[in-house]
Amino acid sequence: MELHDVWFVLIAVLWTGYFFLEGFDFGIGVLTKLLARDRTEKRVLINTIGPVWDGNEVWLLSAGGATFAAFPEWYATLFSGFYLPLLLILVCLILRGVAFEYRAKRPEEQWQRNWENAIFWTSLLPAFLWGVAFGNIVRGVKIDRNFEYVGSLGDLLNPYAVLGGLVTLTLFTFHGAVFAALKTLGDIRERARKLALRLGVVTAGLALVFLLWTQVENGDGKSLVALVVAVAALVAAIAANQAGREGWAFGLSGLTIIAAVAMLFLTLFPNVMPSSLNDEWSLTVTNASSSPYTLKIMTWCAVIATPVVMLYQGWTYWVFRKRIGTQHIADAVH
Repeated sequence: MELHDVWFVLIAVLWTGYFFLEGFDFGIGVLTKLLARDRTEKRVLINTIGPVWDGNEVWLLSAGGATFAAFPEWYATLFSGFYLPLLLILVCLILRGVAFEYRAKRPEEQWQRNWENAIFWTSLLPAFLWGVAFGNIVRGVKIDRNFEYVGSLGDLLNPYAVLGGLVTLTLFTFHGAVFAALKTLGDIRERARKLALRLGVVTAGLALVFLLWTQVENGDGKSLVALVVAVAALVAAIAANQAGREGWAFGLSGLTIIAAVAMLFLTLFPNVMPSSLNDEWSLTVTNASSSPYTLKIMTWCAVIATPVVMLYQGWTYWVFRKRIGTQHIADAVH
């Protein structure tokens, strides 16, 4: 296997890790309006991801940095062509981080409500827009002979990509509801399980249509296996949630995300960004990659740094593994 193939796989792994971890982050943010009944319950939900949300975003930085270094042509075309959607995602992620930090800085109800609204919208919009972005990458976009995107913003809002956005939004919200049931106590835990069932059913319907559409248009035998795994894992996650096996439900909802993202990257390879104008103008792992020497240096850096980062993040989750409930929220910080 060539180094550019290896880095395609590594970037796929980084995006998968990001969607697995940030997925339930986004879901929790959306659930602050769908699940929480009052300010105390919103605080409980926010506290379930309080120690880990910023660490989860490291995966996005790593994926973006790896794409820039390993496939500069891909990075340039992607970020210039998808400039407005990606800028909106970036603004949302910045505001979301500020909202988490500033919400409790003042006791006024209006102050806290405004930041809570910000958490909801800056979780919902990226969850939807990431699906739109990856839907377009898989489907193919208008790239000319100079490897430049020549389409418009309206071209990105095609039915396939919009469906992809709805799938990621509902899947991440389901993932967040399962995580909420795993991390909370009392009434909010029971309501999270019930809401997860409804979200799971909606997600299953949307995801099945989207993945079958992907398979018919671009799939092969390997992507078909990933499709079957994704659908089976989602059904199993719904069943485990109903049985009260919240740990299993969370693991299986995560497996759904892993298999779905794997399917998208399997349908892409060896392309990294197909051209809908001419197949010869598509960006591939070969024509979009850096020099072999650059990839070699990057590989050694990844071998050394990646295990350290993963061990530290795993330790963080272990330290903050206990459940929380409204009884753990002091009256003074409601």
